[in-house]
This record gives sequence, structure tokens and C-alpha cells, in this order.
Amino acid sequence: MKILITSSLYPTPLAPKVVGGAETFVRRLAETLVGQSDSVEVIRAASASNQQMETCNGVDVYSAPVHNIYFPFAKQHSAPVRGIWHAIEDWQTMSELVANRIKAFKPDILHSNNLSGLTTAVWRTAAELGIPVLHTLHDYYLTCPRCSRFSDGHACEASCMSCQLLTFRRRGATRHLDAVVGVSQRILDIHTQLGLFTQTPLKIVIRNASTADVGSEPTAMTNGTVTFGFIGRLTEEKGIYNLVRAIATIPPDRIRLVIAGHASESERMHIKELAPNARIEFLGFVQPKQFYEQVNVVVVPSIWEDPSPLVVADAQAACKPLLGTPFGGIQESIEPGVTGWLTSPDPASIAKSISAILDAPQQVVEMSGRLKSGINKWAFDDVVAGYRNVFEQLTRGRGMPRT
Repeated sequence: MKILITSSLYPTPLAPKVVGGAETFVRRLAETLVGQSDSVEVIRAASASNQQMETCNGVDVYSAPVHNIYFPFAKQHSAPVRGIWHAIEDWQTMSELVANRIKAFKPDILHSNNLSGLTTAVWRTAAELGIPVLHTLHDYYLTCPRCSRFSDGHACEASCMSCQLLTFRRRGATRHLDAVVGVSQRILDIHTQLGLFTQTPLKIVIRNASTADVGSEPTAMTNGTVTFGFIGRLTEEKGIYNLVRAIATIPPDRIRLVIAGHASESERMHIKELAPNARIEFLGFVQPKQFYEQVNVVVVPSIWEDPSPLVVADAQAACKPLLGTPFGGIQESIEPGVTGWLTSPDPASIAKSISAILDAPQQVVEMSGRLKSGINKWAFDDVVAGYRNVFEQLTRGRGMPRT
């Protein structure tokens, strides 16, 4: 099968930028499909002028020019400038590069992922050339210019007027889709409840799975201390500061917190100020396995509708129980009392949940054992099989009218 994949970012040696889990997923999917004898091409949004085609691990990667006032993911801009960028983005209708690659590569299907910089023009172009279109929802681009549905410290329960205006044409463009995949039921439900995909024949969920070497060996509790771990961006919506405030209320002889990910000196100082007596260790940017080998419990304290964070899949692959909040895809991946715990996102609730874990450390050992035995096992091969099934359904129905 020939698959044309589009993604805002796709890390390669000449353009290695990674912002989140979506581009990591897309690269793993593309390379796995190539390893299974499929032909795959990728189109990403250019990160520089005149960016040339690059071949990486058997995948030809093309960079589409960004017809806007700046390149996406380059640097932070003011709100008025971002507003102009999104207004321009929403009015693009056709993609010349997608059209050229469809005519030359002759794919059986177009599989789009994150759309910033590429726009929904990739859908219309493929649809008008008779190519079935599948889109995977990794974020909220279709309903929110910030892609997060998060504002003023809270997950948005409704779309504000600004979001409605700046995404009006994006929502309408979903009529070009033959199928949509949510990486969690929650992200798919949010979109359908807002009236999207009413004309999309196939709507399904394919959860993320670990894409990294994370190990699976148990981590000993030294001197009765339970090590909790956080990995990811140190941003408000990820809930790191609520977690630190919770840790600050717990006797430091019982708990240790390990934080992995880029942390500036000012961020480290702020965290230390929030919990001056806590045992907190900053690992910096490390390979996932190096993080998971050090922790007993992984904490995912998000306060936004996090679609399906890869840390959840990685932690379960590493056989580490999860303490998570009931947002996005997090709650769908945790079986309370069996593979982890759910907690409200405020510091008091997190502290109460952590204290309960400290009072019954044997639970951590038992949960790790269940995960290692394969309970609810979901591997990347399962993900690929799920997508292949969708590809085959769409190619079998090629040329059939939509209902």
C-alpha cells in the first residue's frame, strides 16, 4: 500500500524539532509501515525557506512552504500577531505540494495528523484528486487556535467567540474527510459534541502506545521512600506546579520527586521556592529509560484535556503505576486500584492521594506486577494494526458515495 502522511512536524537529522508526542508517533508509524513493505511519503510544514526533500530511514520527507507571516513552532509571538497568523491560516484552500506528490506518488490514502502550517487544505486537495482522507486528532486545532482548549488556568468547557471565528473554515473542511481517528475517546467526543464530523462516515478511537525503550524492571524503594516521577514540559496546563505544592505538604523523609525534561534555572528556582524542604531532583532532558528506571510511581497531573499523553503509554510499558487526573485520555488508560489512581488536580487532592499511596506501598509493588504480567497490554504493533484496518476499509470503499 502507498500512504501519504502529513504532519506539522516530522523529526529528521536536518530538521529535528520535536514539540510533543504527535510527531514522535507519526515518525514511528511511518517507519513501521515501511518496515512492513508499504511505501510511505511524508509532507511536513517547512521550518525554513527552500527546505529540500530529505530521506530518513526509508521515508522521503518533503517540506511544504508555509504561506503565512511566520513559520510555526519558531518562537512566541504577541497575541495580535498570532491572531493574524491564524486568520491567514484558516483561509487557505489548496496545497500545491500535496497535489504534486499525489500525482507523482499515486498514494492509496492520505493520512493527516497535526495541521499547523499545512492547514486543512491538504484534505481538500486530496479529496478533489479522489484520494481517501483519514485524519488523526492529536490536538484541538480544529476548534482552538492554540490547539489546547486551555485558557486562564482552566480547560475550556465551551468555544469562545474568538475560537469560533478563527476556526470557522477549519470546522467546515471536515466534510472532505472519509475517516477520523481520536487518540482517545475524550478528544473524539469533544469534537463531535461541538458538531464536527457530521459528514464523516468512519469515526473510531485508536489509543497511543509506547514508542520508546523504557525498560520494564521494578525500582526498589530505598529505606521505605517512594519515588514519584514527572516527565514532560514544565507548563501550567501539565499540572507540575500543583504537584509540587502537594509534595510540599508531605514529610520529606517519605517521598522523593524526580523531574525529567528541560527546566530553566528560573523554573528550577520557582519549584524549589514552592517546596523548599522537599527532596526534588532535576534530571534534565534524558532518555525515557533513564527516567523510568528511577521511579516507582509516575504522576500525570494535567489540568487540561490532554488527548493521550505518551507518558501514560510509556509508564505502562515500563510497568510503573500512574497517578493521574481525570482529563482527556488519561482517565481512559488508568484502572483505579488496579494499574493506578485518579485524583482531582488541586494540590490538596493530589497530596491526599500521594499520602494514601505512601501508607500502602505494597500497592505499588502489586500494580507493577500486574502491568508486567501484561494486564491491558497495548503495544505499538496493535496501533499499526488498527491503522492498517482503517486504511483497508477506506481503500475498499474508494469511489463509493458518502452517506
